[in-house]
Amino acid sequence: MNILVCIKEVPDDSVAVTVVDNKAATADITPVVNAFDTYSLEMAVRLKEEVEGQVVVVSIGDEEVKNSLKNCLAVGADSAYLIKCDDYKNLDTKVITDILLNAKEQLEDKLGAFDLVCFGKETTDKEASQVGVYFANKANLGVVTSVIEMKLEKDNLITKQEIDGGYREVETKTPSVVTIAKPNYEPRYPTIKSKMAARRQKIEDIEVSDVNFDLILEEIKDFEPEKRQAGVKIQEEDAETTVQKAIELMVEQKVL
Repeated sequence: MNILVCIKEVPDDSVAVTVVDNKAATADITPVVNAFDTYSLEMAVRLKEEVEGQVVVVSIGDEEVKNSLKNCLAVGADSAYLIKCDDYKNLDTKVITDILLNAKEQLEDKLGAFDLVCFGKETTDKEASQVGVYFANKANLGVVTSVIEMKLEKDNLITKQEIDGGYREVETKTPSVVTIAKPNYEPRYPTIKSKMAARRQKIEDIEVSDVNFDLILEEIKDFEPEKRQAGVKIQEEDAETTVQKAIELMVEQKVL
């Protein structure tokens, strides 16, 4: 089974971001593979281990993104490719989709057709949740979003999709596209041996063609969310007085 996993490098979301001069100060935050993309890669590798095949990872970015691609090789990807683009952080969603589709076509000429294309359900820097769906639509492929489990039965992909209030099972024909939510397990850690092997492995560049790069987003302003006001603790001697005090406070704040 041929699986393509599309990843993005983002600022580490475990680090608090401050806003300086109306811009998010992320320059000193270490870039990492987007969290949902790590889940996507882990699920792809697990599926490959069950049915055999290969997992190919691709990312848009500058030369430094190769470090993240090396990390993907260390946790189970078989090969990795970089689509060179220095302005990748400001590309419009539709441009990103066109770039990835172009890269997919080039890789299929070299490696054979992909049975499955995997995306994280969203990126932690933009949270748009659009690229996977746009990609499936333009490629005329079926898509299942927010997947937390998947397995292959002949040519059918059986997925467990996370929805409001629960889950549902969705079946699609391959080739298809999935966007991955957080499963009930964590991505595997690389070993020293796998890190050394990944370091020696070559990451090839892909040059895209027939893509309009004119749609560049300009972020006008970043701002921090409003800080919550301190709560009020009601400490009365009995429940009746406590309820009365709570109602008075809510009436005073015009929430009743």
